[in-house]
Amino acid sequence: DLKKVPGNIPPDIVKLDLSSNKIRQLRPKEFEDVSELKILNLNSNGLTYIDPAAFSGLNNLEELDLSNNSLQNFEYGVLEDLYFLKILWLRENPWRCDYNIHYLFYWLKHHYNVHYNGLECKMPEEYKGWSVGKYVRSYYEECPKDKLTIYPENYDLDKDDEEWERHKEQSVQTVKKHGVIVTVIG
Repeated sequence: DLKKVPGNIPPDIVKLDLSSNKIRQLRPKEFEDVSELKILNLNSNGLTYIDPAAFSGLNNLEELDLSNNSLQNFEYGVLEDLYFLKILWLRENPWRCDYNIHYLFYWLKHHYNVHYNGLECKMPEEYKGWSVGKYVRSYYEECPKDKLTIYPENYDLDKDDEEWERHKEQSVQTVKKHGVIVTVIG
């Protein structure tokens, strides 16, 4: 029934199991005195918030279990000190797929040696069940080409060059009236 990380952890400990407690948040530098720690289990605590400096000093951590908590996203910086992390357990958290989830996704993408699982959107409803990777890719999808008015792909390939040039000049003139310069690469 711990409500916070105990302060009397032996400094030479390499495995720490704090699972199934009631630790709702991790404050800055919670683990700074246990720099030899390699495995940290925070499973089933109801964690809702992790301060960006909570894992500061855990330079040797290899495995982190954050599964079965109430985490929706990570603030920028939460994982920055985990240089040697190999396994990150994330399953059974209500991950919210909005802009705030991007930090976690890109951190994992750039730390491709970290094996992880359970990164699935739970909310909002329209993304429920999506992988976070799919959500992030959809967030940055290009504007559909059929919605753009000046795109060579929209015109029949059979049109002769003269007709295309005429249309291009008309489009450019229209665009210039509105103060926008468009370069069409064909």
